[in-house]
Amino acid sequence: MITLHGVYRSRATRPLWLLLESGTPFTHVPVIQAYRLPDPHAPDAPRNTASPGFLQINPQGQIPAMQDGDLILTESLAIALYLARRYGGALGPQDDAEGALMEQWALFAATAVETPALEILQAPSGEMGEAILKVAAEKLRRPMARLNTHLQGRDWLVGNRFTVADINTAECLRYAQGHAALIAEFPEVKRWLESAQSRPAFQQLWAARMAEPA
Repeated sequence: MITLHGVYRSRATRPLWLLLESGTPFTHVPVIQAYRLPDPHAPDAPRNTASPGFLQINPQGQIPAMQDGDLILTESLAIALYLARRYGGALGPQDDAEGALMEQWALFAATAVETPALEILQAPSGEMGEAILKVAAEKLRRPMARLNTHLQGRDWLVGNRFTVADINTAECLRYAQGHAALIAEFPEVKRWLESAQSRPAFQQLWAARMAEPA
């Protein structure tokens, strides 16, 4: 049985979306980020990334973490790729070429998309925030242009079907969705992202995320 440690307000959304899409049974153990708690070591503190029990699973103290039998994985994109290959059916690769492409898009999302997208999400208000937004948006335009070109004439990233490649990439790009003007510059990306997020599994995921304390 798969056990996934983490909360919905974290990068755990990537494997959680995959699990919901595939209908794979799993046990969800909510583990909150220690920095969100006044005192993560207090006796009544909820299970968190500084809890001794969780640190035995991931000594780095980050979520998500997944256990599947004797296997422990601690990187969200890698967890999603593993789950897609083992349990995802059509969500995972059907041959070596598709596997390579899905890994490529995960690395693209991690190295080219996530950091500037997070900078957009976390930009403060005021002049300093505007300056951060401008720089981050410029960093993101090149990978978004690549995505936009790739998606012309395609609904999804790999194999003409929705896969883990779409989950991993869409979840990294989601951080930048608050910059509506930037997203609008790339209509194929906007169409693809909205289509992915209209799926019932994502809607279920998002409802669970919104139900968690901010």
